[in-house]
Amino acid sequence: MSKTKREGIMDGVMAYLLWGFLPIYWKSLNHVPPGEVLAHRIFWSFWFMLILLLIGKRITSFKESFRQMVENPKAMYALLAVSVLISINWLIFIWSVHAGKIVESSLGYYINPLISIVLGVLVLKEKLLRSHIIAFFLAVIGVIFLTVSYGQFPWISFALALSFGIYGLVKKVLPFDSSIGLTLETMAVMPIALFYIVMLFVQGDQMSFIGDMKTNLLIIASGAATALPLLFFAKGVQKVPLYLMGFLQYIAPTIMLILGIFLYNEPFGTTQLISFTFIWGALLIVSLSTIKWSGLNSKQRDKIA
Repeated sequence: MSKTKREGIMDGVMAYLLWGFLPIYWKSLNHVPPGEVLAHRIFWSFWFMLILLLIGKRITSFKESFRQMVENPKAMYALLAVSVLISINWLIFIWSVHAGKIVESSLGYYINPLISIVLGVLVLKEKLLRSHIIAFFLAVIGVIFLTVSYGQFPWISFALALSFGIYGLVKKVLPFDSSIGLTLETMAVMPIALFYIVMLFVQGDQMSFIGDMKTNLLIIASGAATALPLLFFAKGVQKVPLYLMGFLQYIAPTIMLILGIFLYNEPFGTTQLISFTFIWGALLIVSLSTIKWSGLNSKQRDKIA
């Protein structure tokens, strides 16, 4: 294995480890309402990314990207869409952690690749492999089993998976790299976040910056907590094949699942185990078929598609 590939794997592992342990971070802010946490996350993420662009001497590239976006209505609407989608995704995740739903959140990130496949077929008219059809039905069985057993649809899981899946789909329209992209995305919704923060202070309803130094530091550092895993991911994805990053992506929900069960004592009985087993089986099929697909030429792909 080449040095570049090893470095890429390490970057990918670091990204998904950080994403996996994020519930601990948001849990430590459990006394701050999710909406307030989200507003600060957006606000501080923007300034953290802007500082990184300054350090990396990429402000000129940022200005050029901003100019291109303003001159292209399609790109502007796409940016607004991804900004809203990622904000919704962040809010649902923060709320789910606060509400003791980390296990259900992990399910959302497990099924996210399957949602992305469905969106690719429906919107981009991508080919659906037979293995993908089998995987999809396995996942559906798992979700139906969970829904029937509990009498409640796992809406948190699907809201997380769907919002992030559509986010990735719309993001294909934007010609920006991850660093400039996140800066623009947070900039687009920062006025709303700042207005909400100011409104809380005016009304005296804020739970941050009222004397608790630990809370204040965690709130400010939420920008770094958001951006660092994305930066590691951006470095890793340039050095290793996408199918390998696809395998690594299961690190994050697995860590979340372990945290939910063993650290926060969330329920995980036979029902959840059976449901998750169906979904794990679906993901295994998708992963193996992706590896096989990546090693075929176009004629071989046409035969099995």
